[in-house]
Amino acid sequence: MVKPLPRLRLQGFNNLTKALSFNIYDVCYAVSEEQRQRYIEYIDEAYNAERLTQILTDVAEIIGANILNVARQDYDPQGASVTILISEEPVIDKKAAGKELISDAVVAHLDKSHITVHTYPETHPHNGIATFRADIDVATCGVISPLKALNYLIESFESDIVVMDYRVRGFTRDVKGKKHYIDHKINSIQDFLSKPIKNKYEMIDVNVYQENLFHTKMHLKEFDLDTYLFEEKAKNLGFKDRMRIENQLKREIVELFNGHNLAD
Repeated sequence: MVKPLPRLRLQGFNNLTKALSFNIYDVCYAVSEEQRQRYIEYIDEAYNAERLTQILTDVAEIIGANILNVARQDYDPQGASVTILISEEPVIDKKAAGKELISDAVVAHLDKSHITVHTYPETHPHNGIATFRADIDVATCGVISPLKALNYLIESFESDIVVMDYRVRGFTRDVKGKKHYIDHKINSIQDFLSKPIKNKYEMIDVNVYQENLFHTKMHLKEFDLDTYLFEEKAKNLGFKDRMRIENQLKREIVELFNGHNLAD
C-alpha cells in the first residue's frame, strides 16, 4: 500500500488561480498518403507521453513548483496526454522518492494546481495537409506564475500558430482583510515573451482587463515552403504544384489563426 502524502497546510495561502492555456499548431504538407502516415508516426514518436512528461517536468522546475503526482498515457492510433499535480512547497523527499514518483501512466498534480498536455495529430482526408495540435494548460495557485514557462513551451513544440489565454481567477485577502483580484502587473501576454519570439511571430491581442482575462494569438511571419513540406523539397515540385500547395497551406494557417473556415 502506498503511504499517503501529508496534508498540505493552506493557512494564509494565496488563493488566486492563474491559468495559462495554449493551442499550439504545427502545419505540414505531405505529398503522398504514405508520407502523411509517416508524418503522423513521426509526430506520435516525437511527442509521446515520455517526451511530454519531460517537457512538463521542466515547466514545473521553471515556475518553481514541486511535482506531487504524474499521470500519462499514449493512445492508439495516435496522440498522448500527460497531467501533473504540483505544489509551491515540497511535501516529500525527492531523493528518497527517486523514479517512483513517475509511473508508467503519468499525471502530475500541483497543490491546488496542475499542468496538462494533450496532443492531436491529424491529416486532411482529401489533400496533403497534416496538422499537429497540442493543448496545454498550466494552472497555479499562490505566488508561482505559469507565465515564467511561456517561452519554454513555445520553443518546445514546432509552433507555427500559437493561441494563448491567461486568466487570474478568484481573490485572496491581505492581513487587513482586503480582497485582491490580481497580485501582479500585466497589460498583455506579449509582455512576457522573449525578444526572439516576438521577432518571429505576428501577434494580436484581445484583452478584457476588468475580468483579468488576456488573449494573444500569433503565427510565424515568414513563410518558407520547404519548412512545411514533409520528406520533400520545393525544388522537386513543378511550379503549379508549388503554388497549389502554398495556397493550401496559407489557407490552413489563416483558418486556424482566425478560428473559422474561409468561404470557398
